[in-house]
Amino acid sequence: MVNIEIKRFLSDKSPTLKSIIQLKDKIYIGKMILHPMDKLTEKDVEYSLNYVMRDGFISNIMIVLTTGTFLISYALLLGANFFIIGLIAAIPPLTNLLQIPTVFLIEKIRNRRLICVISLSLYRTCLLIIGLIPFLSPPDLSINLFLIFLVLQSIFASIGHTAWAFWIHDIIPKDKLGTFFSKRILLSTIVGMITSMLAGIFLDYWKNNYPQIELYSYSILFTIAFFFGLLSVYIISRIFEPKMIKVENEIKFIRTISEPFKDKNYKNLLIFLLLWNFTTNLSIPFFTVYMLDKLKLNLIIIVSLNVLSQLANLLFLRLWGNLTDKFSNKSVLKLSCPLFLFCILLWVFTSMPNTYFLTIPLLIIIHIFIGISLAGTTVALTNISMKLSPKGRANWYLAITSVISSLALGIAPIIGGLFADYFELSELSWSFNWTSPTGNLTFQILNLQGFDFFFIIAFFIGIFSLHRLALIREEGYIKDKLFLNIFLIELSKKIKNIIHPGSPQEWLITPISIVKYHPRKHVKNLRRVEKYGQI
Repeated sequence: MVNIEIKRFLSDKSPTLKSIIQLKDKIYIGKMILHPMDKLTEKDVEYSLNYVMRDGFISNIMIVLTTGTFLISYALLLGANFFIIGLIAAIPPLTNLLQIPTVFLIEKIRNRRLICVISLSLYRTCLLIIGLIPFLSPPDLSINLFLIFLVLQSIFASIGHTAWAFWIHDIIPKDKLGTFFSKRILLSTIVGMITSMLAGIFLDYWKNNYPQIELYSYSILFTIAFFFGLLSVYIISRIFEPKMIKVENEIKFIRTISEPFKDKNYKNLLIFLLLWNFTTNLSIPFFTVYMLDKLKLNLIIIVSLNVLSQLANLLFLRLWGNLTDKFSNKSVLKLSCPLFLFCILLWVFTSMPNTYFLTIPLLIIIHIFIGISLAGTTVALTNISMKLSPKGRANWYLAITSVISSLALGIAPIIGGLFADYFELSELSWSFNWTSPTGNLTFQILNLQGFDFFFIIAFFIGIFSLHRLALIREEGYIKDKLFLNIFLIELSKKIKNIIHPGSPQEWLITPISIVKYHPRKHVKNLRRVEKYGQI
């Protein structure tokens, strides 16, 4: 507690300080209280949820401008090679390993909002420094400074987001979790798509008109992101925080973290998550690099394809969510995972060996089905971890799951970057040659170069991970062929809803494959499936 004489002295000297220094150990910044409250009223919760919603799309503007396609494009301009691109993709998941020590920090300080505001403010500051690198550093040191502050940014982000998740979990009523976050994600995604399109147009315009100073366009982008980030921190500071509940029993750390590995079924899930996350992050971070470096596409085309993928993801989130609720997460994974692996394999055929007339159509198909498949895997992986975690010990089970996933997500792009550098000058070609007295004909059947090799490697690792998925036991799981039929029925309903109901196009929607792939013994079951009866 601050000494009363010091308080009185400071208050007399400056009226402004009167609003900052208050009694009873409460920290005030203007009207923003950073001290936890004993209890939140319904009005306090409603007030807080309003600010949580606002933060969703404000912070997402910052995230869109400083991650993904724009971050990778900026790094390439600074002189990053494929290994460094892999390292950039690896840094955020590896720093997520700080979540466990952050839990102990939160338990020690017991003020999640204060931790969140400070760490996220430092995170935003690192973003500004990254954006100003062209002004702060000579070209030969730029990429080193970039990596240093990217690591610091990720550390502060991990600490802040962990504190935020624990804090917000205590505010939002359990019966509103799904509805609230689905609305928040929807609004954030829409704002993010608009932001990425505008940013892509701006960067392409700057590149075409000021090619000598192209780097400065990214400085402008990151500076704009910094100010949106500060606005996000201000909004977060306005959210009320309830006091943390004290845990009476001391946690035995070693015994607790080893428990998930003794559970055979959960261990199978952890092995699957390790292999699957390795597969996804071995390939996904390099999709943008592949389109920029090998296919030589404009940034606005790449951004448009990413937006298309996000739209497909949004459209199918609810469909996959309903299927996981009615049947099982494993059933969804056994359909969405192979679909994603098929998309990885299709990347190999987007160049033969350069762009050709099928490149853009293939990219459109790939991005649509990546969005659809990732919607299913995201929903199912989140749910299956929670479902298979035993009651009363779920927090530590989920923490171990997060650590395993983060390790796989962190290691994969580093290895991917090494693969890309190693295979950069390698080529495997398969051609059809016809020689006759009238002339020669050569037809290129297959041409693998650079990234193609580790796309194929990622595909086979993913196939192996499906073997571990088959070993997981979960209630509600049904046979794969039957679930495929159910999915096709639901898909036809979804398309009918998108196309105006009652229009002639409806007659063309029902897939022939629904009839084609039905074994007769499942016909009666399918009638029950349409009503979501028990199978």
